[in-house]
Amino acid sequence: MLLAVIAACEIGFWVLLAAGMTTRYLFRLPKAGMVLLMMVPLVDVVMLVASVIDIHRGGEPSAKHSLAAIFIGVSVGFGHQTLKWADGWAAYKFADGPRPVKPRKGSREKARHERAGWFRHLLAYVVGVGIMIALGLLSGKGYDAALGPAWGWTVVLGIDAIVSFSYSFDGDSEEDSAPKQKQVA
Repeated sequence: MLLAVIAACEIGFWVLLAAGMTTRYLFRLPKAGMVLLMMVPLVDVVMLVASVIDIHRGGEPSAKHSLAAIFIGVSVGFGHQTLKWADGWAAYKFADGPRPVKPRKGSREKARHERAGWFRHLLAYVVGVGIMIALGLLSGKGYDAALGPAWGWTVVLGIDAIVSFSYSFDGDSEEDSAPKQKQVA
């Protein structure tokens, strides 16, 4: 049952996001679109409540509880950025907004962007693992099974740190960060 709730919540996240953007930009109802977008975090609340109820009813902490914790952690860490990204592209495509700008590779802005992404990943990790531990403690049966996926996630977080912070060592100077001008011969 919990896996069905997790799947429904994940689908619900994207449906609410698409509905919010459609209402906001295609139907030109920004307040109604904002209401739909503000409902997106409720999906995580439903997933958390379903996990707690499952544990409270005697469910053993398992990978399905870990999956819920990971989804919630990722939503906390990356949810706002995902909404901002979708809003920027929807505004560009449907409301004559400016095209979203990606930081130029090798620039200091790109390095800052990548480091910020890693800190969001760290937040997702802390929230997700915290929920795994809390669900294990709530069950009274230990959190070893619930923490199983955390070890792999720890490795991924470490690799992400190496990659994200490596952008800081590109050797970009102030001159290099300026847009390149074509030279006329």
